Parts: sequence; C-alpha cells; structure tokens
Amino acid sequence: MRGATHAKWAALATAVALAATACGGGDDGGGGGGGAEGIVSSSWGDPQNPLEPANTNEVQGGKVLSMIFRGLKQYDPKTGAANNMLAEKIDTTDSTNFTITVKDGWTFSNGEQVTAKSFVDAWNYGANLKNNQRNAFFFGQIEGYDQVHPESGEPTAQTMSGLKVTGPQTFTVKLTQKFSTWPDTLGYAAFSPLPQAFFTDHAAWVSKPVGNGPYTIQSYAKGSQMELVKWADYPGPDKAQNGGVTLKVYTDNNTAYTDLTAGNLDLVDDVPASQLKNVKADLGDRYINQPAGIIQTLAFPFYDPAWNKPGQEKLRTGLSMAIDRKQITETIFQNTRTPATDWTSPVLGEAGGFSSTLCGDSCKYDAAEAKKLVAEGGGIPGGTMKISYNADTGSHKEWVDAVCNSINKALGNTKACVGNPIGTFADFRNQITQSKMPGPFRAGWQMDYPLIQNFLQPLYYTGASSNDGKWTNAQFDQLVNQANAETDQAKAVQTFQQAEEVLRDQMGAIPLWYQNGSAGYSERVSNVTLNPFSVPVYEQIKVS
Repeated sequence: MRGATHAKWAALATAVALAATACGGGDDGGGGGGGAEGIVSSSWGDPQNPLEPANTNEVQGGKVLSMIFRGLKQYDPKTGAANNMLAEKIDTTDSTNFTITVKDGWTFSNGEQVTAKSFVDAWNYGANLKNNQRNAFFFGQIEGYDQVHPESGEPTAQTMSGLKVTGPQTFTVKLTQKFSTWPDTLGYAAFSPLPQAFFTDHAAWVSKPVGNGPYTIQSYAKGSQMELVKWADYPGPDKAQNGGVTLKVYTDNNTAYTDLTAGNLDLVDDVPASQLKNVKADLGDRYINQPAGIIQTLAFPFYDPAWNKPGQEKLRTGLSMAIDRKQITETIFQNTRTPATDWTSPVLGEAGGFSSTLCGDSCKYDAAEAKKLVAEGGGIPGGTMKISYNADTGSHKEWVDAVCNSINKALGNTKACVGNPIGTFADFRNQITQSKMPGPFRAGWQMDYPLIQNFLQPLYYTGASSNDGKWTNAQFDQLVNQANAETDQAKAVQTFQQAEEVLRDQMGAIPLWYQNGSAGYSERVSNVTLNPFSVPVYEQIKVS
C-alpha cells in the first residue's frame, strides 16, 4: 500500500496484463441473497485512520476508498493504465499549466453535484498543514504548496495559488516545474473530490463518509465489519454487479481462510502462508495467484541514534546478505513471492525501471560475508534486534521467524534476531507513524500507480509522507529531483535508477521479495479478479 507521494515526474510504465479469473455456480453459503442483489462478504482489517482520501495511505482503508470514490482518472483493473473517469479532458501546452474539465452529470451519493470546486476544495484541504493529512505531499508539486504546508511555522496561505476554479466544471493547475505525465497520477485516492458536506459537518461525514463511487457505506462497527451497499444511482460506467460488500474484520487470516472453506465467507484477498500448500486442493480454480505491484522490505528506525551511526550501512548490508530469500519464498510462501533484486517491482518491466541486477550481491545469501559485514558495521545495537510486524493479517509471523532464523544461523548467534508481534495493523501503523519502532520493521509497499518514482520517492525521499524510517540522503534526493524534471522517459528512468543505487549502497531499507496477488473465493461468487495493485475489483463480482 498504500502510500503517498509527492512526485514531480512520472511516465506511465507498461503494467503486466493480469488474467481475469471467473468461476460460477454453487450454493448460497456466504450469506445474502442471490443474483444482482447478492451481498459479497470479504475479509478485511480496520483502517488506521478515518477514511478521508488525503489521510489514508494504507491498504485496508484504500480498499474502501476504491469503492466509494471515483476521481479524474481510474486505473484499468487489468493493465493499470490511467484512463479518464470524471475528467472530460486535461489540456496542457507546456506540461506545467493544466486546464481540467470535469464531466457533467456526476453527483455524490447525497445528491450534491460534483464540480470543479469539489476537486479544488478537496486538494486544498489535503495540502493544508493544519489539517494534518498524511497524503499532503501528494500536492507538493502544485504551486503554492509551500505556503499552505511550510516545512516549519504556520501556513501563510489557506489555499494553493496554483489551483483556480475557472467555471462550474473547469479548473486550472499550475505546477512548480514541468511534469508531462502528472495527469497519470490523478487516479490515486488522495486526489478524490469531496462534497460540501465534508466541510460543513466534518464530524458527521467522518462517521459515515459520503463519496461518488459505486458503493455507499451503510454502517461500520470498528473491530467487527463495514457494510457497503450498491449505489443504484451511481452515474459511472463501472456500476456494481452485486448488491453490496460486507467487509468483515479478522485479526487472524487463518480464521478468515477457515471461514471461506466452510462457506461462511465469500472472499479472502490474502491467502495465509500456512494454507498455500493446501489452497489448490481446497479451492481449485477459485484460487488467484498473479503478479502484483507489491514489495516487502525491512525498514530501519533511523530516528533512533542506535540505528543511525556512521558505518552502519555495512551492518544493514550484512543483515541483507544473512537472509536466504530463495529458501523462505519457496518454503514459507510456496513460490507466491519472488526474491527481490531491486526496490521496485517486476510489473514495471525493464523499460519502466525494474532491474534484476541492481541490488546484486547485497541481496544474495552469503553467510560468511554477512557475518563479516555485520561485525565491521559495529554489530547489532544491544546485541539483539527485534523485527516488528502486525500479527493480525498477512502471515507475517511465519516469514519474520524464518528471516530471524536465517540471520541467526548466518551470524552464529541464536539471539541476534527475534520477532516482535504487534496485535493489530492499526496499532502497528500507529507505532510506526509515532516513530516508536524498537528496531527494524516490516514495510510492505503496494504501488499507487505503476511508475518507478512511486516505489522510490514516497518511501525514501527526505520528509516524504511514507518515509516511515526517516532515512535521508542528499544525493538520493538530488537525483530524484533531477529525474522528476526530466521529460524524456528513458532518461528519467535511468536517473531514478541512479538514485536507487544510492539507496542500495547505503542499504536504506532491505528489499526482501516481490509479492503476488493472492486470493480465494467461494462457489457462490464469480467474476472475481485482482487489479495490478492486488485489490479485488469488488464492483465486478457477481453473486449466484
């Protein structure tokens, strides 16, 4: 996930075409009626924050936003291509000044018209420092952002000078530098429009968000479930093919999988590692395993002086070389993960910036060299490092334990590494955002759009909103800025990879493996697919 970004350049890379999987038939085992009005039940986890588009940068909240909002662009569920949704057209002659025309006829589910002002007000809200939105940096390329979101002190303006409403359905955007493919980023949820109800009664809106997507939220009980129902008057072309979706909160995805196989749940979008050996026998063609724009890494708390000493790049590189990625992906994940060779994703393709060689020996298992580098890097702070992870979803215990076993074996020290489970995803994220991690922590990244920039800048640029470890490097930042200003795609990708080489040499985070999208579904639903972001395309699911 979901993350935030403040890109100034991007070029839409070619995403891997993902095969659609469909299977029909079955009984009515998951609850809800049949036909078009049937309700889909799906596993889920409580989101970290209220579902404000500019304040949600994690997967669970992102799933809901993908159902209740539509923006100027929508990413194709098979290819990831950025297609117009609410944008009638986006015009520019200089890649700096853009004129956006919003389609007529769109409303929010409360009946309010979606206008140019709906976007401008939402973006200004998201950018303003006083609103404390985690995705604020998404708006950092717009002129005037520095005034509404200064690095220090109070805002000197309430709105960005680069945003102007020019008519009921038109507005202009002025960027701080050329960004030829800036429109391709506008399918990300942070750029969603907001109704006036969001501003006039914010508390009421947060308690029951109102959007303009195929579904509306009927109810939400934290720790239990969220009920979404089909919006019958949804004006978009991608209307829901079911009556609604009930997202059920699970603190253990093994329990979710058991409910699926027992007929008490329709969809699990993260098959637990412990079940991967059985899933084909259990589900047959109702199991989905396909490439996705997801990478798993180990991040470090650079805000902790114990983990931010000169020379510790050797320690981090040694730890990377102590991890037997091949063995873990084969035994724990049954080849539903691929050992990482860079910090991006294979879905980008080589032309888009993926590299099978960039990390090189630093990502290959070598116990002797690992032990040598860890010692040269000053050893593990305190003698034992704790790898923190959320224990409720994602089968993280299994792989964290395996990573620690690999490190301990390579270093010849049974106490070098231990797992540190944190109860829920929300608690885990809260400790991360409050900079309370006691050592390395898992940092899965699900792309926002298939661009190399999205795998680098949001996570490692100084001050970026998803730079949870607070890593900073002036040379990396300079190269990212240079790439952002480049309008030639090949040159920009090359410059981003130069920045990635800096990340490698400093081992700002340890890349572990690329993740496939993994899901299973019941016999009562069909037309179940995952998009390139590994999120179910809920609106296409049909109920028997």
